Amino acid sequence: MKLFAYICSVKPMGRYFALWLLLLAAGLTASAQVYTDKALPVDIYKGDTIPVIHMRDVYIYSPPKFKNRRMEKEYWRNVRDIKKTLPLAQEIRGIIIETYEYMQTLPDDKARDRHMKKVEKELMSTYTPRMKQLTLRQGKMLIKLVDRECNQTGYDLIVVFRGKFRATFYQAFAALFGASLKSGYDPEGDDADLEEIIWLVENDIL
Repeated sequence: MKLFAYICSVKPMGRYFALWLLLLAAGLTASAQVYTDKALPVDIYKGDTIPVIHMRDVYIYSPPKFKNRRMEKEYWRNVRDIKKTLPLAQEIRGIIIETYEYMQTLPDDKARDRHMKKVEKELMSTYTPRMKQLTLRQGKMLIKLVDRECNQTGYDLIVVFRGKFRATFYQAFAALFGASLKSGYDPEGDDADLEEIIWLVENDIL
């Protein structure tokens, strides 16, 4: 009330200025209230209250240095091939998980076999055009990445879902092109360089 009486007593220009100060003070008070309603989490360290702010990880990427032009070319070819085949390998992983979970609901082996024949036909129809767009090098990369994503080689997966005879047939077909469905993925050994590239790609650095 005293503040309001003071505002009314001052001259018009002063009154406007006083009103402006009053509104500013009200705004600051409201802002302070919002801030306290959304207070930061705190931690107590040696008697001091310290606000805790969680920040996103920041990755510092240093472009690789190559000993020669051949190594540089090989590196960027791997980047290209991984970007093209990694999404496919991840799709395959999703299909395998979904198929496995659904098969657990089927009553017997006959029903499961019938379902797998249907799935195989649908996969051939959907993925054959996409596979034809891959080079042989990318096809071999995909086989490796399937093992990475599924923790089983392509050959082992076919054995599980379609039997050893079918797996042997597909393995023989792949061998005609110099590939092997039994190719595994070793992130800490022969494929360590690929694993580093995959990490960079998955974190949108490359």
